[in-house]
Amino acid sequence: MPDAPGLGGPLVGVYNDALIVAGGACFPEPVWESEKLWRDEAWVLVASGAGGYEWLAGFKLDRPIAYAACVSTLYGVACLGGTDGQAVFDRCFLLRCDPLVRWVSQEPLPPLPKPCACGAAARIGDVIYLAGGQSGSTLDTATSNFWRLDLSRQGGPAESFRWEILPSWPGPGRAFHLMVAQHNGFDDCIYVVGGRCVNDPSRVADAAGLAPTPDVFALRDVYEFNPQRCDAAAFDARSGTYTGTGRFAQPWRRRADVPHAVMAGTGAAIGQSHIFVLSGDDGALMARTDELKLEHPGFPKRVLAYHTITDTWIEAGASPANQVTTPAVVWDGKMILASGEIKPRVRTPGVWAIEPVAHKRSFGAINFTVLAVYLLAMVGVGVYFARRNRDTNDYFRGGQRVVWWAAGCSIFATMLSSITYMAIPAKAYAQDLVYLIGNLMIPAVAPVAIYLALPFFRQIDATSAYEYLQKRFNMPVRLFASGSFTLFHVFRMGIVMSLASLALASVTSLSSTQCVLIMGLLCVVYCTIGGIEAVIWTDTIQTFVLLGGALACLGLMVAGSEGGIAGFFDTAAADGKLHAFNWHMDPTSASLALWVVILGGFGQHLSSYTADQAVVQRYMTTPDMRRAAGSIWAAALMTIPSSFLFFGMGTALYVFYKSHPERLDPTFMTDQVFPLFIAREVPVGVAGLIVAGIFAAAQSTISTSMNSTATAVVTDFLRPFRVVRTEQGALAWARMLTFGFGAAGTALGLLFIDPANRSLFDSFIKVIGLFMGVLGGLFALGVLTRRAGGWGSLLGALAGAGVMAMLPVYTAVNGYLFAAIGLVTCFVVGYGASLLLPSESHCLDGLTIHTMQRRRGITPDGSSRSGPADLP
Repeated sequence: MPDAPGLGGPLVGVYNDALIVAGGACFPEPVWESEKLWRDEAWVLVASGAGGYEWLAGFKLDRPIAYAACVSTLYGVACLGGTDGQAVFDRCFLLRCDPLVRWVSQEPLPPLPKPCACGAAARIGDVIYLAGGQSGSTLDTATSNFWRLDLSRQGGPAESFRWEILPSWPGPGRAFHLMVAQHNGFDDCIYVVGGRCVNDPSRVADAAGLAPTPDVFALRDVYEFNPQRCDAAAFDARSGTYTGTGRFAQPWRRRADVPHAVMAGTGAAIGQSHIFVLSGDDGALMARTDELKLEHPGFPKRVLAYHTITDTWIEAGASPANQVTTPAVVWDGKMILASGEIKPRVRTPGVWAIEPVAHKRSFGAINFTVLAVYLLAMVGVGVYFARRNRDTNDYFRGGQRVVWWAAGCSIFATMLSSITYMAIPAKAYAQDLVYLIGNLMIPAVAPVAIYLALPFFRQIDATSAYEYLQKRFNMPVRLFASGSFTLFHVFRMGIVMSLASLALASVTSLSSTQCVLIMGLLCVVYCTIGGIEAVIWTDTIQTFVLLGGALACLGLMVAGSEGGIAGFFDTAAADGKLHAFNWHMDPTSASLALWVVILGGFGQHLSSYTADQAVVQRYMTTPDMRRAAGSIWAAALMTIPSSFLFFGMGTALYVFYKSHPERLDPTFMTDQVFPLFIAREVPVGVAGLIVAGIFAAAQSTISTSMNSTATAVVTDFLRPFRVVRTEQGALAWARMLTFGFGAAGTALGLLFIDPANRSLFDSFIKVIGLFMGVLGGLFALGVLTRRAGGWGSLLGALAGAGVMAMLPVYTAVNGYLFAAIGLVTCFVVGYGASLLLPSESHCLDGLTIHTMQRRRGITPDGSSRSGPADLP
């Protein structure tokens, strides 16, 4: 810092892409003979180009202040409480700067309920939290206060923009502690770490720590506060009693103690589930402070890392600096330590930037060879089947000669994308087995698909699932459904490729961009030339590759965990990782209620198995309805063991990394935990095969989307409007569209690459719900009712689409419910609108469950005697 002494307790934060350092206190030389000075200056550090930085000075606060709790926000650096050595403040303000016009300003915030200094603050979204601190100048005034303020309420009524008093942690009050916000696998939480309090046996009886002096107790305990489990209305601030029930009964929980005491330390959240403690006084030399004076060696430079999911601490090496009594802030992905105290009474003007570096292993020639052979083999499958495509019946339906079990494997692989291959284990690793029940809704949906949906598709000999909607309703409904499907799958390709590439890039030496291009290019090649048969048989091969790789990894995870199989089950059970049911009724909770899992899972899979052209197209590749039904049962029954396998892998990952927390990499996303295991723990050669499995899962989804979107456009748009008039013309268009949609999906994959995504599984489920629920509602209207008409159903679909667009913006409803909500909205509005609109004259013979028996000319296997539908 320029022309500035080192500072203890400075106000530090980041705003407007600049680092602000203000206030603080110091001892002039000679430090042991001087009184403490309280400062009112402010400095701003800005990037100056070419990787350099520049300090801007000459700014002043309205008064000297130090030891305020500070937290960076979008509105400014929130400075809460503090002291000037004479009094402890309750005032709060936002500290802002504009480097371009060189000003620093203070904007007042509502005062604290009580004066507070030496506390700690953290932020979740727009809400800032303040914990503990001293109400006076001595440690015996340390408190267990816990307050929050919602900054988004600025400008609203005064009664709504004020500090809210919350229940405190079940431990002693404290000061000079850490507080950090980080995700725990379910929700963003607040962590209160260490600190110190008065050595009073009545206060510290159950606390972890030590007494470095007779009067001070150095704390090692850690507490986690989950805002989603706190019912603020159930807290009586006057009596201090909290009466929350059910899932709101325990907003706080004790976590693993810090390996050693941490007082006046610095800490920051890094990655998606790590907290780094960069410095702190462990109390070892506190009793000798007056004796050692300038001979004091300085505070420890040990760095600790805490993993919120596995609840484990490790020593993470040494820090280059040992500043205490200064807040650590994150700026441009780096942890910043600005000034602070390096030994008693001695401050430093130094500023450090600390950045975690990923340690990437080389993927190796053997692994790359295995991967390359596999990928080239998939292209070979496409070349093999290219010679069998003589017309669109071959290209889109495989000439209806595909064996039922291969079609079943293809349905299974289509529904199991690379996202689920990586994200389901990651979800179980981060949370528990609650989502497993949702996957098991597929066997429950199978009878509905077989007995309610399949007969209608087979009897009209459909190439596109949406041909049925024209026969049942009208052409606009068909076009709306087919257009929605096409849009969904183009975006789905981009999402699958982009998210899968992030994981693959973490395992191999390839970049995310290169992974997207490889996946996209290979799929375009073998899909364009090979048609649906190439897609189905590559899907079948990929099913065995990905399941074999998953089984191999599960064995390695369990074998590598402490205690083997017995230890695996003991740890998983003790830590709640085998928990599978939540009985609450909250539709917004990240801990899904059982009814949400059942309803949401049923809605998703019902929509996919009845209204998704990518799935329905597989039904039509088999020779008859009996074998089509067999393919559905095969896919549904394969889901049962595979779901236990993938969720079991997630639990095994948790137990493995609970046993070996030092092998976690904080630079990896939570969704990359399975690729991390592959890269670090799997033998050479086997790793290449498992990565090939990840590519396989991605390619099965992408190839399906390419072929199915081309099928939908040719069948639902080009043929009805006579854009193509010959089979050869249709086949040429099919290949061009497959290539075009594949290229578009690849381009979107490059555009969508976003390493900040917390959960691939949650994001993917939301996308499915936003599109597929409405299509499921249209098919339900058609099959289950006689009164629903074309225009009423179209209104229902538009209403469902509108609700889907608003749900993620205006509600906190869990995305797992989106498909079910879209389906129900479309059905209810569509049926109601049909009752209000004039009745439509339309023959329904064989088009609803009520009129199925009126249909004539259907063979015993359920297929039409005629050829493909001749659509106007």
